[in-house]
Amino acid sequence: MSSSFGLKSTHFILKLFLLVSFIHVCFASGKLTALVQEPQNQLLQYHKGALLSGKISVNLIWYGKFKPSQRAIVSDFITSLSSSTPSKTDPSVAKWWKTTEKYYHLANSKKSLSLYLGKQVLVENYSLGKSLTQKQIVQLASKGEQKDAINVVLTASDVAVDGFCVNRCGTHGSSKGATIRGKTYKFAYIWVGNSDTQCAGYCAWPFHQPIYGPQSLPLVAPNNDVGVDGMVINLASLLAGTATNPFGNGYYQGEADAPLEAASACPGVYAKGAYPGYAGDLLVDKTTGASYNAHGTNGRKYVLPALYDPATSTCSTLV
Repeated sequence: MSSSFGLKSTHFILKLFLLVSFIHVCFASGKLTALVQEPQNQLLQYHKGALLSGKISVNLIWYGKFKPSQRAIVSDFITSLSSSTPSKTDPSVAKWWKTTEKYYHLANSKKSLSLYLGKQVLVENYSLGKSLTQKQIVQLASKGEQKDAINVVLTASDVAVDGFCVNRCGTHGSSKGATIRGKTYKFAYIWVGNSDTQCAGYCAWPFHQPIYGPQSLPLVAPNNDVGVDGMVINLASLLAGTATNPFGNGYYQGEADAPLEAASACPGVYAKGAYPGYAGDLLVDKTTGASYNAHGTNGRKYVLPALYDPATSTCSTLV
Protein backbone atom coordinates (compact mmCIF):
# COMPACT_ATOMS: atom_id res chain seq x y z
CA MET A 1 0.00 0.00 0.00
CA SER A 2 1.46 3.34 -0.95
CA SER A 3 0.18 6.82 -1.56
CA SER A 4 1.78 9.25 -3.95
CA PHE A 5 2.42 12.90 -3.51
CA GLY A 6 1.03 14.23 -6.78
CA LEU A 7 -1.79 14.98 -9.12
CA LYS A 8 -4.68 12.58 -8.42
CA SER A 9 -5.38 13.87 -4.93
CA THR A 10 -5.77 17.45 -6.05
CA HIS A 11 -8.01 16.50 -8.94
CA PHE A 12 -10.24 14.81 -6.38
CA ILE A 13 -10.65 18.06 -4.42
CA LEU A 14 -12.01 19.82 -7.47
CA LYS A 15 -14.53 17.06 -8.09
CA LEU A 16 -15.62 16.62 -4.48
CA PHE A 17 -16.11 20.06 -3.02
CA LEU A 18 -18.16 23.07 -4.08
CA LEU A 19 -16.16 25.92 -2.69
CA VAL A 20 -17.03 29.50 -1.99
CA SER A 21 -13.65 30.39 -3.39
CA PHE A 22 -10.52 28.61 -4.46
CA ILE A 23 -7.19 29.60 -5.86
CA HIS A 24 -4.44 28.12 -7.94
CA VAL A 25 -1.13 27.88 -6.16
CA CYS A 26 1.91 25.75 -6.65
CA PHE A 27 2.42 22.84 -4.32
CA ALA A 28 5.69 21.08 -3.68
CA SER A 29 4.41 18.42 -6.05
CA GLY A 30 3.90 21.08 -8.68
CA LYS A 31 0.13 20.81 -9.01
CA LEU A 32 -1.45 24.24 -9.08
CA THR A 33 -4.72 23.76 -7.23
CA ALA A 34 -5.55 24.45 -3.60
CA LEU A 35 -8.33 25.28 -1.20
CA VAL A 36 -8.76 28.74 0.21
CA GLN A 37 -11.90 28.14 2.21
CA GLU A 38 -12.37 24.67 3.60
CA PRO A 39 -15.81 23.07 3.80
CA GLN A 40 -17.62 23.15 7.14
CA ASN A 41 -17.56 19.38 7.60
CA GLN A 42 -14.40 17.53 8.51
CA LEU A 43 -12.25 17.29 5.38
CA LEU A 44 -10.28 14.18 6.30
CA GLN A 45 -12.29 11.16 7.35
CA TYR A 46 -11.00 8.65 9.89
CA HIS A 47 -11.20 5.11 8.54
CA LYS A 48 -10.66 3.49 11.98
CA GLY A 49 -7.21 2.13 11.23
CA ALA A 50 -4.11 2.38 13.40
CA LEU A 51 -2.15 5.60 13.61
CA LEU A 52 1.60 5.42 14.00
CA SER A 53 2.37 5.43 17.72
CA GLY A 54 5.07 4.74 20.26
CA LYS A 55 8.77 5.44 19.92
CA ILE A 56 9.52 5.25 16.20
CA SER A 57 12.94 5.48 14.59
CA VAL A 58 13.34 7.47 11.37
CA ASN A 59 16.07 5.76 9.35
CA LEU A 60 17.60 7.46 6.32
CA ILE A 61 18.71 5.41 3.30
CA TRP A 62 20.74 7.62 0.95
CA TYR A 63 20.79 6.26 -2.59
CA GLY A 64 23.39 7.87 -4.83
CA LYS A 65 25.79 10.72 -4.20
CA PHE A 66 24.96 13.23 -1.48
CA LYS A 67 27.40 15.62 0.16
CA PRO A 68 27.76 15.37 3.95
CA SER A 69 26.36 18.91 4.16
CA GLN A 70 23.24 17.78 2.28
CA ARG A 71 22.73 14.79 4.56
CA ALA A 72 23.05 17.09 7.57
CA ILE A 73 20.20 19.32 6.36
CA VAL A 74 17.81 16.36 6.40
CA SER A 75 19.10 14.65 9.56
CA ASP A 76 18.89 17.94 11.47
CA PHE A 77 15.29 18.28 10.32
CA ILE A 78 14.41 14.83 11.68
CA THR A 79 16.10 15.65 15.00
CA SER A 80 14.19 18.94 15.12
CA LEU A 81 10.83 17.13 15.09
CA SER A 82 11.32 15.89 18.63
CA SER A 83 10.03 18.06 21.45
CA SER A 84 12.87 16.66 23.59
CA THR A 85 15.37 18.62 21.48
CA PRO A 86 13.37 21.72 20.62
CA SER A 87 14.73 24.81 18.96
CA LYS A 88 15.11 27.66 21.42
CA THR A 89 13.61 29.98 18.82
CA ASP A 90 9.96 30.18 17.84
CA PRO A 91 8.38 29.17 15.48
CA SER A 92 9.98 25.74 15.60
CA VAL A 93 9.87 22.49 13.65
CA ALA A 94 8.64 20.74 16.82
CA LYS A 95 5.74 23.20 17.09
CA TRP A 96 4.82 22.50 13.46
CA TRP A 97 4.79 18.76 14.16
CA LYS A 98 2.48 19.11 17.18
CA THR A 99 -0.46 19.71 14.84
CA THR A 100 -0.37 15.98 14.05
CA GLU A 101 -1.18 15.23 17.71
CA LYS A 102 -4.70 16.59 17.15
CA TYR A 103 -5.48 13.61 14.91
CA TYR A 104 -4.75 11.28 17.81
CA HIS A 105 -7.06 13.28 20.09
CA LEU A 106 -9.80 13.20 17.45
CA ALA A 107 -9.46 9.41 17.20
CA ASN A 108 -9.76 9.17 21.00
CA SER A 109 -6.38 7.50 21.02
CA LYS A 110 -4.49 7.43 24.29
CA LYS A 111 -1.33 6.64 22.37
CA SER A 112 1.20 9.16 21.15
CA LEU A 113 4.04 9.26 18.66
CA SER A 114 7.67 10.04 19.39
CA LEU A 115 10.12 10.20 16.47
CA TYR A 116 13.89 10.00 16.74
CA LEU A 117 16.72 9.83 14.23
CA GLY A 118 17.79 6.22 13.76
CA LYS A 119 20.49 4.82 11.53
CA GLN A 120 21.71 6.19 8.22
CA VAL A 121 22.62 3.87 5.35
CA LEU A 122 24.72 5.07 2.42
CA VAL A 123 24.24 3.34 -0.94
CA GLU A 124 26.62 5.44 -3.01
CA ASN A 125 27.47 2.82 -5.65
CA TYR A 126 24.05 2.89 -7.37
CA SER A 127 23.76 -0.86 -6.79
CA LEU A 128 20.28 -0.95 -8.36
CA GLY A 129 21.15 1.39 -11.21
CA LYS A 130 20.00 4.94 -11.86
CA SER A 131 16.40 4.19 -12.83
CA LEU A 132 14.32 2.70 -10.01
CA THR A 133 10.91 1.07 -9.80
CA GLN A 134 8.54 1.33 -6.86
CA LYS A 135 9.43 -2.27 -5.95
CA GLN A 136 13.10 -1.30 -5.75
CA ILE A 137 12.23 1.67 -3.53
CA VAL A 138 10.62 -0.76 -1.06
CA GLN A 139 13.68 -3.01 -1.38
CA LEU A 140 15.91 -0.08 -0.41
CA ALA A 141 13.57 0.90 2.41
CA SER A 142 13.99 -2.59 3.91
CA LYS A 143 17.61 -1.67 4.68
CA GLY A 144 16.25 0.33 7.61
CA GLU A 145 14.76 -1.09 10.79
CA GLN A 146 12.05 -3.74 10.39
CA LYS A 147 9.93 -2.79 13.41
CA ASP A 148 8.75 0.48 14.93
CA ALA A 149 10.31 2.41 12.09
CA ILE A 150 9.84 4.88 9.27
CA ASN A 151 12.47 4.11 6.65
CA VAL A 152 13.12 7.05 4.35
CA VAL A 153 14.72 6.47 0.95
CA LEU A 154 16.30 9.60 -0.51
CA THR A 155 17.41 9.41 -4.13
CA ALA A 156 20.12 11.64 -5.59
CA SER A 157 19.57 14.20 -8.34
CA ASP A 158 20.84 11.84 -11.06
CA VAL A 159 18.46 9.00 -10.15
CA ALA A 160 15.16 8.51 -11.97
CA VAL A 161 12.22 6.87 -10.20
CA ASP A 162 8.92 5.70 -11.74
CA GLY A 163 6.54 8.65 -11.74
CA PHE A 164 9.13 11.13 -10.46
CA CYS A 165 8.65 14.57 -12.01
CA VAL A 166 5.64 13.23 -13.93
CA ASN A 167 2.98 12.95 -11.25
CA ARG A 168 4.81 12.76 -7.94
CA CYS A 169 7.76 14.07 -5.93
CA GLY A 170 7.65 11.30 -3.34
CA THR A 171 5.43 8.66 -1.80
CA HIS A 172 4.79 6.78 1.42
CA GLY A 173 3.46 3.36 2.29
CA SER A 174 4.13 0.30 4.43
CA SER A 175 5.69 -3.11 4.01
CA LYS A 176 6.07 -6.34 5.95
CA GLY A 177 9.02 -6.28 8.29
CA ALA A 178 10.44 -8.57 10.91
CA THR A 179 8.72 -11.65 12.33
CA ILE A 180 9.27 -11.87 16.08
CA ARG A 181 7.81 -14.72 18.16
CA GLY A 182 5.43 -15.60 15.39
CA LYS A 183 4.15 -12.05 14.91
CA THR A 184 4.91 -10.22 11.67
CA TYR A 185 5.45 -6.51 12.02
CA LYS A 186 5.14 -3.74 9.45
CA PHE A 187 7.40 -0.80 8.86
CA ALA A 188 6.41 2.46 7.23
CA TYR A 189 8.47 3.86 4.39
CA ILE A 190 8.85 7.14 2.53
CA TRP A 191 10.63 7.99 -0.68
CA VAL A 192 11.60 11.49 -1.81
CA GLY A 193 13.80 12.46 -4.74
CA ASN A 194 16.22 15.32 -5.25
CA SER A 195 14.63 17.25 -8.10
CA ASP A 196 17.45 19.80 -8.51
CA THR A 197 18.49 18.81 -12.04
CA GLN A 198 15.32 17.02 -13.15
CA CYS A 199 12.27 19.10 -12.20
CA ALA A 200 13.01 21.74 -9.55
CA GLY A 201 10.12 23.81 -10.89
CA TYR A 202 7.82 20.90 -10.17
CA CYS A 203 9.11 19.49 -6.88
CA ALA A 204 11.19 22.30 -5.33
CA TRP A 205 8.88 25.31 -5.61
CA PRO A 206 9.00 27.97 -4.13
CA PHE A 207 12.82 27.78 -4.43
CA HIS A 208 12.59 27.54 -8.22
CA GLN A 209 10.25 29.14 -10.73
CA PRO A 210 7.25 26.86 -11.31
CA ILE A 211 7.05 24.89 -14.55
CA TYR A 212 3.60 26.32 -15.17
CA GLY A 213 1.08 28.64 -13.55
CA PRO A 214 1.63 32.16 -12.17
CA GLN A 215 5.29 33.11 -12.37
CA SER A 216 7.23 34.90 -9.65
CA LEU A 217 10.84 35.10 -8.59
CA PRO A 218 11.99 32.01 -6.68
CA LEU A 219 12.72 32.34 -2.99
CA VAL A 220 16.19 31.87 -1.54
CA ALA A 221 16.39 28.38 -0.02
CA PRO A 222 17.06 28.49 3.75
CA ASN A 223 19.94 26.01 3.58
CA ASN A 224 21.20 27.28 0.23
CA ASP A 225 20.35 24.03 -1.55
CA VAL A 226 17.31 24.17 -3.84
CA GLY A 227 17.12 20.41 -4.32
CA VAL A 228 17.54 19.36 -0.69
CA ASP A 229 15.43 22.19 0.76
CA GLY A 230 12.74 21.02 -1.66
CA MET A 231 13.21 17.47 -0.41
CA VAL A 232 12.60 18.67 3.15
CA ILE A 233 9.24 20.18 2.15
CA ASN A 234 8.17 16.91 0.51
CA LEU A 235 9.57 14.79 3.34
CA ALA A 236 7.73 16.90 5.92
CA SER A 237 4.46 16.47 4.02
CA LEU A 238 4.93 12.72 3.71
CA LEU A 239 5.90 12.34 7.37
CA ALA A 240 2.62 13.98 8.37
CA GLY A 241 0.78 11.59 6.04
CA THR A 242 2.70 8.63 7.41
CA ALA A 243 1.87 9.47 11.03
CA THR A 244 -1.84 9.96 10.42
CA ASN A 245 -2.40 7.40 7.64
CA PRO A 246 0.44 4.87 7.92
CA PHE A 247 -1.32 1.77 6.62
CA GLY A 248 -3.90 3.23 4.26
CA ASN A 249 -6.83 3.19 6.70
CA GLY A 250 -6.19 6.22 8.91
CA TYR A 251 -7.09 9.83 8.16
CA TYR A 252 -7.61 10.64 4.50
CA GLN A 253 -10.17 11.70 1.95
CA GLY A 254 -10.74 10.32 -1.52
CA GLU A 255 -9.31 7.22 -3.13
CA ALA A 256 -7.14 5.07 -0.89
CA ASP A 257 -4.39 4.84 -3.51
CA ALA A 258 -4.36 8.61 -4.10
CA PRO A 259 -5.56 10.11 -0.83
CA LEU A 260 -5.71 13.63 0.49
CA GLU A 261 -3.81 13.62 3.77
CA ALA A 262 -2.73 16.01 6.52
CA ALA A 263 -0.40 18.05 4.30
CA SER A 264 -1.61 17.27 0.79
CA ALA A 265 -4.99 18.74 1.79
CA CYS A 266 -3.27 22.14 2.01
CA PRO A 267 -1.17 22.35 -1.16
CA GLY A 268 0.94 25.40 -1.90
CA VAL A 269 0.37 27.10 1.46
CA TYR A 270 3.43 27.85 3.59
CA ALA A 271 2.35 31.02 5.41
CA LYS A 272 -0.58 33.36 5.78
CA GLY A 273 -1.43 35.42 2.73
CA ALA A 274 -0.67 32.74 0.13
CA TYR A 275 -2.15 33.30 -3.32
CA PRO A 276 -1.44 32.12 -6.90
CA GLY A 277 2.31 31.87 -7.34
CA TYR A 278 2.97 33.19 -3.83
CA ALA A 279 3.87 30.89 -0.94
CA GLY A 280 2.70 33.31 1.75
CA ASP A 281 4.25 35.88 4.05
CA LEU A 282 7.29 33.86 5.08
CA LEU A 283 9.99 35.11 7.41
CA VAL A 284 13.22 36.34 5.80
CA ASP A 285 16.73 35.98 7.17
CA LYS A 286 18.19 39.49 7.19
CA THR A 287 21.71 38.21 6.53
CA THR A 288 21.17 35.67 3.76
CA GLY A 289 17.85 36.82 2.33
CA ALA A 290 16.55 33.25 2.65
CA SER A 291 12.89 32.58 3.35
CA TYR A 292 11.80 30.28 6.17
CA ASN A 293 8.97 29.57 8.59
CA ALA A 294 10.54 27.22 11.14
CA HIS A 295 13.67 27.04 13.27
CA GLY A 296 15.43 23.72 13.83
CA THR A 297 18.35 22.32 15.77
CA ASN A 298 21.91 23.47 15.10
CA GLY A 299 20.63 26.87 14.02
CA ARG A 300 18.80 25.46 10.99
CA LYS A 301 15.92 27.17 9.24
CA TYR A 302 13.34 25.40 7.10
CA VAL A 303 10.26 26.02 4.98
CA LEU A 304 7.51 23.59 6.03
CA PRO A 305 4.05 23.10 4.49
CA ALA A 306 0.74 23.99 6.09
CA LEU A 307 -1.02 21.11 7.82
CA TYR A 308 -4.74 20.54 7.92
CA ASP A 309 -5.89 21.16 11.49
CA PRO A 310 -8.80 18.82 12.28
CA ALA A 311 -9.75 20.90 15.35
CA THR A 312 -10.41 24.05 13.32
CA SER A 313 -10.98 22.56 9.82
CA THR A 314 -8.42 24.98 8.42
CA CYS A 315 -4.94 24.83 6.96
CA SER A 316 -2.62 25.73 9.83
CA THR A 317 0.64 27.62 9.26
CA LEU A 318 3.40 28.59 11.65
CA VAL A 319 3.56 32.19 10.40
